[in-house]
Amino acid sequence: MRIDIISVVPDLIKSPFEGSIMQRAIEKGFVEVHFHNLRKYSTNNYKQVDDYQYGGGAGMVMMVEPIDKCISELKSERDYDEIIYMSPDGETLNQKQANQLSLKGNLMILCGHYKGVDQRVRDLFITKEISIGDYVLSGGELGAAVLCDSIIRLIPGVLGDETSALTDCFQDNLLSPPIYTRPADYKGHKVPEILLSGHQQKIEAWRDDKALERTKALRPDILED
Repeated sequence: MRIDIISVVPDLIKSPFEGSIMQRAIEKGFVEVHFHNLRKYSTNNYKQVDDYQYGGGAGMVMMVEPIDKCISELKSERDYDEIIYMSPDGETLNQKQANQLSLKGNLMILCGHYKGVDQRVRDLFITKEISIGDYVLSGGELGAAVLCDSIIRLIPGVLGDETSALTDCFQDNLLSPPIYTRPADYKGHKVPEILLSGHQQKIEAWRDDKALERTKALRPDILED
């Protein structure tokens, strides 16, 4: 997989890819991640990529021309399965979306900034708009990092145990059951006996029951969906 990330401040997003699972995925060749500074595509002497909005109002708007130049250059070099715009009014990211995107070959992600992008960018180039929640950040960079993490960890070979991702929260529309590790007794707080029994069928049944119980208590909306 190849992911190209377009940003006004690309240095802001690089650090999440320089450690842990995403770093190992890149080093092992499971994914390529490339960062593109939008100011490189500005024709303005001051490398300006934003301007005042027509009709008045507070906040600057990312201009269509430098974005067009950047996207067009990348598209001339390869085909993209999706061109994603990180926006608070996009479709909220969920596990199903992450699963689907992890199967793609090439993705391009445009990080919004300031007040957002000229609507013509969304009309002409964007194939999918994604939000990481109903709130506003200073830019789309942190959202793009979250999106990439949710995708990259699902690529076969990235995790040491590939079955681990299959038992994550939301994979079966349920929250995960409680989990424990050693010691079995910590200051009188004991691990449930069933988990120490060695009876795998009963353990899995217990986990299923607990996952459903937690989901009903904490996220009943998932079951409704």
